[in-house]
Amino acid sequence: METASFSGLLETILFIFAFYYVVKFLARLFLPIMAQKMMEKASEQFQQQQQNHQQQNTTQTNTSEKPKAKKIVGEYVDFEEIE
Repeated sequence: METASFSGLLETILFIFAFYYVVKFLARLFLPIMAQKMMEKASEQFQQQQQNHQQQNTTQTNTSEKPKAKKIVGEYVDFEEIE
């Protein structure tokens, strides 16, 4: 039984190493592609937000009325308490 458990342990260790290197290899292949896609998507969203913001500013300036004149009441006087 010792040889069976030793061979099982050896198979498990080899499987772990093989899995690790396969995942590492696939990560080197696909992570740069995934990162590039994420950057492109973020850039598109940023540009869309900029366009929406510019459109809002344009419509606000076109539709906004002239600001109303403020009513002048008088000048500010600061009183001091005299003893």
